[in-house]
Amino acid sequence: MKDIIGQALLDFQNNNYTEDITTYSSLDEEDVIPLPYLFRTFEEMPKIEQRALELCKGKVLDIGCGAGGHSLYLQAKELDCTALDISHGAISVCTSRGVQKTVQNNILNFSGTKFDTLLLLMNGIGIAGALEQLGVYLKHFESLLLPDGQILLDSSNIIYMFDQDEDGGYWIPDNGRYYGEVEFQMAYKNSFGERFKWLYVDFETLTRVCTVNGFDCELVMQGEHYDYLAKLALKS
Repeated sequence: MKDIIGQALLDFQNNNYTEDITTYSSLDEEDVIPLPYLFRTFEEMPKIEQRALELCKGKVLDIGCGAGGHSLYLQAKELDCTALDISHGAISVCTSRGVQKTVQNNILNFSGTKFDTLLLLMNGIGIAGALEQLGVYLKHFESLLLPDGQILLDSSNIIYMFDQDEDGGYWIPDNGRYYGEVEFQMAYKNSFGERFKWLYVDFETLTRVCTVNGFDCELVMQGEHYDYLAKLALKS
């Protein structure tokens, strides 16, 4: 599989920045991921990300670490942080930027070490791909948590992206899928990556799935545009 995001991160790190990543989605939208944004400092991060980093404790696993900005911040705060990403390029960039502990792996294949905090920012829980797979990920996360551990994640309710009628309801396609399941494809420098599924989950739905899988789900804060930060902990 082509490492689109990894190549883009490497180019930026090596001063070969000439363009951004283009994304295409099943919502019929074309968008851009600005590479400089993936290298933002703590001061440049959204308030939700800043709050999540402030809540991190103990041993931290930064899942989907990207360019490593979150890990570097936590490392500077003297937390024991491990940066994990499936992208070889991302892990190379993290190492170049000074992240001390890195793992290149699919999170579902990672085991053997337990953490006080699992961190999934920039809608990191989207890796589940589909609502029916969210429980699978939560069960695996449970196996990675130390006693009194926590999961910090942000996501968005993308209901606003659908047309609204005069009564305030939304026109959601009747395709049998949860409306937050989106298919994406990334393009960079005339190279297209494989299509992949990504999940955006509203807080109420996340809470229901957490309850079924033995987690408490707390709303920590809400963002300015249907986004939120949640803290998950195993039920006592």
